[in-house]
Amino acid sequence: MKKLLVLSTIILLIAACGGSEGGKKNPADNPSEPAKTETGNPSYDPKRGEGKFTSVEVSPSLDAAKAEAGEKVYSVKCGSCHKLSDEKLVGPGWKGVTSRHTAEWIMNFSTNPDEMLNKDPKAQAMLELCLVRMPNQNLSDDDARNVYEFMRKNDGIK
Repeated sequence: MKKLLVLSTIILLIAACGGSEGGKKNPADNPSEPAKTETGNPSYDPKRGEGKFTSVEVSPSLDAAKAEAGEKVYSVKCGSCHKLSDEKLVGPGWKGVTSRHTAEWIMNFSTNPDEMLNKDPKAQAMLELCLVRMPNQNLSDDDARNVYEFMRKNDGIK
């Protein structure tokens, strides 16, 4: 009986002291702190989605040159699946998209659709409605920015 008491005390001490892994913090222990990548960026942020765009400067007024370039990209790579109204074609319509999502989210989705569809709840909800995964159009960063500006123009920004 005495041996059992000593053994259970040792087990309790080990259980109480174990699991610290040398003082490293586990992000899951503190849910208010998002996990970080090697660069220090949050690994996933629902406002910006999953991708490299963390901060996009957007002027209050439209950049007409970017919007014009974005319209060309839209006609070649986007127009066969997306209408400029709120009507769904293959993918959702673009009307009002810039008021529903941040510039970072839109640009991350347009350049990184596979990861966004795997991780982002809003992208997954759109997939449930459209039933077709958006293919990766291999947009450059400039193309994504120009398409975003064209979306703003479509939403009435002047």
